[in-house]
Amino acid sequence: MVSVYDVPADALIEDVADRLADRIEEPDWIDFAKTGQTKELPPQQDDFWYVRAASLLRKVAKEGPIGVDRLSTEYGGRKRGSNRYKVSGNSSGTGSKKVIRKALQQLEEEGLVETAKGQGRRITAEGQSFLDNAAADVLDELDRPELERYA
Repeated sequence: MVSVYDVPADALIEDVADRLADRIEEPDWIDFAKTGQTKELPPQQDDFWYVRAASLLRKVAKEGPIGVDRLSTEYGGRKRGSNRYKVSGNSSGTGSKKVIRKALQQLEEEGLVETAKGQGRRITAEGQSFLDNAAADVLDELDRPELERYA
């Protein structure tokens, strides 16, 4: 049985994003929202919402139960210090919690994720089988000899 750990993350996220495009809807405000405090512009990808939801589903499956705060630090970036003066060095910034929370709520409505009281979100049995089926399809489509041992 192929699992999330057996296939490359980028190929799995791309396949799951295509599958989620039929199940969840992109909010109207996503064209105007930044994805973190370190960003200056909204995302430019057409399928950003589905890719982020697929990535969140994979992270919850691998690391869950996990909360929105910890996920926002994982989707954060580097805040640069001042350009004019060397007053402070680089530090890290968090990602948008609204984007993460809304995507998790949509995944929860689909029955792929559930809330663990006081611990964050974790994947359901339906969500795990959804990811495992996607991973099996990705492994069949990939033409990489180093992954043959998992087939």
